[in-house]
Amino acid sequence: MSSPRAPAPAILWFRHDLRLHDNPALRAAVGHGGSVIPVFIWAPEEEGDWAPGEASQWWLHQSLAHLSEVLQSQGSRLILRRGGSLNALQALVRDTGAQAVFWNRRYEPVIRQRDDTIQAALRAEGLTVERFHAGLLFEPCDISTKTGKPYQVFTPFWKACLAEPEPSEPLPPPRHLPAPAPWPASQTLDEFDLLPAVDWASGIRAAWQPGCQPAAEQLHCFLDQAVDGYEQDRDRPDIVGSSRLSPHLHVGEISPRQVWHAVRDAALVPGRIGRAQGAEAYGSLRRFLRI
Repeated sequence: MSSPRAPAPAILWFRHDLRLHDNPALRAAVGHGGSVIPVFIWAPEEEGDWAPGEASQWWLHQSLAHLSEVLQSQGSRLILRRGGSLNALQALVRDTGAQAVFWNRRYEPVIRQRDDTIQAALRAEGLTVERFHAGLLFEPCDISTKTGKPYQVFTPFWKACLAEPEPSEPLPPPRHLPAPAPWPASQTLDEFDLLPAVDWASGIRAAWQPGCQPAAEQLHCFLDQAVDGYEQDRDRPDIVGSSRLSPHLHVGEISPRQVWHAVRDAALVPGRIGRAQGAEAYGSLRRFLRI
């Protein structure tokens, strides 16, 4: 009697979500039942006016290296491909026999149009393709006027956001990432040529450490220290009065939901009036910046 056939692999397409915590596409890939093939595709020519500049490329190099180490600690790997995203995904499907592709949404117009094209093409080939909400507190289409149109005045828009239910709890990381056998070929990170020929990044290195684990540590540091005085200190350049999470949020090393719930929980600590006020101010600002 023949043994049951193992489910086909699923491809997890990493983009601006370089983390294992609170990653709905990752959860879907694991839930598909087969092995999971994480991939990052470097295709800056597809991003139009949103293509990463030199500082963003430097950060991306460090963040991808960190994510690769985190995946390896889970018995997985990060496959790297350079070129058109659709062609790269189709090649990976051919190489692995994958039957599903999952990714989290981005919202830049040119990226949304590209993703629509890729989803249609892959589904036409018989693949399961799903996209998920992971990079914002609310989907843009969820905050609209009574006539269903986008708000054009800030105050009513802000009130509509405040009237929404709390963002859902962040998802935990998966306990296990099933690995394919064999692994598909991967390019090296150095082949992406993300680092500058002349090293000007010493100032960035001194101020930040890219990666999902450093992002979580930075959030903890902010909640333990700077959040108490955030309301009055956030605009002072002579002290560290802000969270310093912006670059981590930009590439998705930490999610807005993780930050929102951590700040909310910090505000509930008894006897910390300053913390509650700072957390409220920070939460309001971040809702505005990461709706």
